[in-house]
Amino acid sequence: MNFLAHLFLAGDDEGLRLGAMLADFVRGNLDNARIPLAARRGILLHRYTDQFIDALPEMAHLRERFKPPFRRYSGIIIDLAFDHELAVRWDAYATVSLQQFDRDVRDLLARYNTVLPEKLQAFMRYADRRGLFAAYRSEAEVLLSLRGVGRRLSNDNPLDKVTEIWADVKPFTHRAFSTVFPQVQQGVSDWLQKPDTG
Repeated sequence: MNFLAHLFLAGDDEGLRLGAMLADFVRGNLDNARIPLAARRGILLHRYTDQFIDALPEMAHLRERFKPPFRRYSGIIIDLAFDHELAVRWDAYATVSLQQFDRDVRDLLARYNTVLPEKLQAFMRYADRRGLFAAYRSEAEVLLSLRGVGRRLSNDNPLDKVTEIWADVKPFTHRAFSTVFPQVQQGVSDWLQKPDTG
Protein backbone atom coordinates (compact mmCIF):
# COMPACT_ATOMS: atom_id res chain seq x y z
CA MET A 1 0.00 0.00 0.00
CA ASN A 2 1.16 3.52 -0.74
CA PHE A 3 0.28 6.82 0.95
CA LEU A 4 -3.34 7.09 -0.15
CA ALA A 5 -4.29 3.60 1.00
CA HIS A 6 -2.50 4.00 4.34
CA LEU A 7 -4.25 7.32 4.93
CA PHE A 8 -7.62 5.83 4.06
CA LEU A 9 -7.07 2.84 6.36
CA ALA A 10 -6.29 5.24 9.22
CA GLY A 11 -9.93 6.34 9.17
CA ASP A 12 -10.93 9.68 10.68
CA ASP A 13 -8.41 9.55 13.52
CA GLU A 14 -5.92 12.41 13.05
CA GLY A 15 -3.17 10.69 15.02
CA LEU A 16 -3.46 7.57 12.90
CA ARG A 17 -3.44 9.67 9.72
CA LEU A 18 -0.39 11.61 10.83
CA GLY A 19 1.36 8.36 11.66
CA ALA A 20 0.35 6.93 8.29
CA MET A 21 2.31 9.71 6.62
CA LEU A 22 5.24 9.73 9.02
CA ALA A 23 5.87 5.98 8.93
CA ASP A 24 7.90 5.92 5.72
CA PHE A 25 10.11 8.73 7.03
CA VAL A 26 10.78 7.42 10.55
CA ARG A 27 12.98 4.46 11.39
CA GLY A 28 13.69 2.52 14.55
CA ASN A 29 12.37 2.90 18.08
CA LEU A 30 9.61 5.48 18.32
CA ASP A 31 10.47 6.28 21.94
CA ASN A 32 13.65 7.92 20.71
CA ALA A 33 11.98 9.95 17.99
CA ARG A 34 10.49 13.42 18.17
CA ILE A 35 7.02 12.25 17.22
CA PRO A 36 3.69 13.31 18.75
CA LEU A 37 2.28 10.55 20.92
CA ALA A 38 -0.95 10.61 18.89
CA ALA A 39 0.99 9.66 15.76
CA ARG A 40 2.96 6.75 17.19
CA ARG A 41 0.06 4.33 16.99
CA GLY A 42 -0.47 5.40 13.38
CA ILE A 43 3.13 4.53 12.58
CA LEU A 44 2.68 1.12 14.22
CA LEU A 45 -0.52 0.60 12.22
CA HIS A 46 1.29 1.49 9.00
CA ARG A 47 4.04 -1.01 9.79
CA TYR A 48 1.52 -3.69 10.71
CA THR A 49 -0.42 -3.09 7.48
CA ASP A 50 2.73 -3.46 5.39
CA GLN A 51 3.56 -6.76 7.12
CA PHE A 52 -0.02 -8.00 6.82
CA ILE A 53 -0.31 -7.36 3.10
CA ASP A 54 3.17 -8.72 2.34
CA ALA A 55 2.20 -12.01 4.01
CA LEU A 56 -0.95 -12.56 1.92
CA PRO A 57 -0.65 -15.44 -0.58
CA GLU A 58 -2.37 -13.29 -3.20
CA MET A 59 0.49 -10.80 -3.00
CA ALA A 60 3.12 -13.49 -3.55
CA HIS A 61 1.20 -14.67 -6.63
CA LEU A 62 0.87 -11.09 -7.84
CA ARG A 63 4.61 -10.40 -7.51
CA GLU A 64 5.34 -13.57 -9.48
CA ARG A 65 3.36 -12.16 -12.42
CA PHE A 66 6.11 -9.59 -12.97
CA LYS A 67 8.98 -10.64 -15.20
CA PRO A 68 12.59 -9.54 -14.66
CA PRO A 69 13.80 -6.86 -14.36
CA PHE A 70 10.49 -5.58 -12.97
CA ARG A 71 9.94 -8.40 -10.47
CA ARG A 72 12.51 -7.03 -8.04
CA TYR A 73 10.60 -3.73 -7.99
CA SER A 74 7.12 -5.23 -8.15
CA GLY A 75 6.31 -4.15 -4.58
CA ILE A 76 6.76 -0.49 -5.49
CA ILE A 77 4.74 -0.88 -8.69
CA ILE A 78 1.93 -2.70 -6.88
CA ASP A 79 1.83 -0.08 -4.10
CA LEU A 80 1.17 2.70 -6.59
CA ALA A 81 -1.13 0.56 -8.73
CA PHE A 82 -3.23 -0.12 -5.62
CA ASP A 83 -3.36 3.59 -4.78
CA HIS A 84 -4.59 4.14 -8.33
CA GLU A 85 -7.26 1.46 -7.88
CA LEU A 86 -8.40 3.00 -4.60
CA ALA A 87 -8.52 6.48 -6.13
CA VAL A 88 -10.57 5.27 -9.10
CA ARG A 89 -13.00 3.38 -6.83
CA TRP A 90 -12.94 5.99 -4.06
CA ASP A 91 -16.69 6.63 -3.98
CA ALA A 92 -17.36 2.95 -3.30
CA TYR A 93 -15.25 3.07 -0.12
CA ALA A 94 -15.40 6.58 1.28
CA THR A 95 -18.12 8.91 2.53
CA VAL A 96 -16.26 12.12 1.58
CA SER A 97 -14.97 13.05 -1.85
CA LEU A 98 -11.35 12.32 -2.69
CA GLN A 99 -10.76 16.04 -3.16
CA GLN A 100 -12.07 16.78 0.36
CA PHE A 101 -10.02 13.94 1.81
CA ASP A 102 -6.97 15.36 0.05
CA ARG A 103 -7.62 18.81 1.57
CA ASP A 104 -8.14 17.32 5.04
CA VAL A 105 -4.78 15.53 4.89
CA ARG A 106 -2.99 18.72 3.79
CA ASP A 107 -4.65 20.71 6.59
CA LEU A 108 -3.55 18.07 9.12
CA LEU A 109 0.04 18.08 7.92
CA ALA A 110 0.12 21.88 7.89
CA ARG A 111 -0.86 21.92 11.58
CA TYR A 112 2.00 19.55 12.42
CA ASN A 113 4.52 21.05 10.00
CA THR A 114 7.06 21.87 12.71
CA VAL A 115 7.48 18.19 13.65
CA LEU A 116 7.52 16.76 10.12
CA PRO A 117 10.87 15.41 8.89
CA GLU A 118 12.39 17.45 6.08
CA LYS A 119 12.00 14.56 3.64
CA LEU A 120 8.25 14.42 4.33
CA GLN A 121 7.99 18.19 3.92
CA ALA A 122 9.82 17.88 0.60
CA PHE A 123 7.48 15.10 -0.50
CA MET A 124 4.45 17.22 0.36
CA ARG A 125 5.83 20.13 -1.67
CA TYR A 126 6.06 17.70 -4.58
CA ALA A 127 2.56 16.40 -3.80
CA ASP A 128 1.21 19.96 -3.81
CA ARG A 129 2.75 20.62 -7.22
CA ARG A 130 1.34 17.39 -8.66
CA GLY A 131 -2.08 17.57 -6.99
CA LEU A 132 -1.53 14.31 -5.14
CA PHE A 133 -3.30 12.36 -3.70
CA ALA A 134 -6.38 12.96 -5.82
CA ALA A 135 -4.23 12.81 -8.95
CA TYR A 136 -3.65 9.08 -8.39
CA ARG A 137 -6.86 8.59 -10.36
CA SER A 138 -4.75 9.28 -13.44
CA GLU A 139 -2.66 6.41 -14.82
CA ALA A 140 -0.25 8.98 -16.26
CA GLU A 141 0.30 10.42 -12.78
CA VAL A 142 0.99 6.97 -11.33
CA LEU A 143 3.53 6.27 -14.06
CA LEU A 144 5.15 9.66 -13.46
CA SER A 145 5.33 8.90 -9.74
CA LEU A 146 7.01 5.57 -10.45
CA ARG A 147 9.62 7.33 -12.59
CA GLY A 148 10.20 9.75 -9.71
CA VAL A 149 10.69 6.89 -7.24
CA GLY A 150 13.12 5.30 -9.67
CA ARG A 151 15.20 8.48 -9.83
CA ARG A 152 15.41 8.62 -6.03
CA LEU A 153 16.69 5.05 -5.71
CA SER A 154 20.46 4.74 -5.52
CA ASN A 155 20.73 1.75 -7.86
CA ASP A 156 19.80 1.34 -11.51
CA ASN A 157 16.19 0.23 -11.87
CA PRO A 158 13.47 -0.13 -14.52
CA LEU A 159 10.80 2.09 -12.90
CA ASP A 160 11.08 4.63 -15.71
CA LYS A 161 10.01 1.86 -18.10
CA VAL A 162 6.83 0.68 -16.32
CA THR A 163 4.85 2.41 -19.04
CA GLU A 164 6.03 -0.42 -21.34
CA ILE A 165 4.33 -3.09 -19.19
CA TRP A 166 1.45 -1.08 -17.71
CA ALA A 167 -1.17 -2.42 -20.13
CA ASP A 168 -0.22 -5.95 -19.06
CA VAL A 169 0.11 -5.11 -15.36
CA LYS A 170 -3.13 -3.22 -14.89
CA PRO A 171 -5.63 -6.10 -15.36
CA PHE A 172 -4.04 -8.33 -12.75
CA THR A 173 -3.43 -5.54 -10.23
CA HIS A 174 -7.05 -4.50 -10.75
CA ARG A 175 -8.30 -8.01 -9.94
CA ALA A 176 -5.89 -8.43 -7.03
CA PHE A 177 -7.00 -5.18 -5.42
CA SER A 178 -10.59 -6.43 -5.31
CA THR A 179 -9.45 -9.49 -3.36
CA VAL A 180 -6.70 -8.02 -1.23
CA PHE A 181 -8.11 -4.70 -0.06
CA PRO A 182 -11.09 -6.13 1.88
CA GLN A 183 -8.69 -8.48 3.67
CA VAL A 184 -6.45 -5.56 4.59
CA GLN A 185 -9.44 -3.57 5.84
CA GLN A 186 -10.44 -6.47 8.08
CA GLY A 187 -6.86 -6.92 9.29
CA VAL A 188 -6.65 -3.23 10.19
CA SER A 189 -10.02 -3.36 11.96
CA ASP A 190 -8.88 -6.36 14.02
CA TRP A 191 -5.58 -4.66 14.91
CA LEU A 192 -7.32 -1.47 16.03
CA GLN A 193 -9.58 -3.43 18.37
CA LYS A 194 -6.65 -4.96 20.25
CA PRO A 195 -5.79 -3.12 23.47
CA ASP A 196 -2.01 -3.66 23.12
CA THR A 197 -1.43 -1.95 19.76
CA GLY A 198 0.39 1.10 20.95
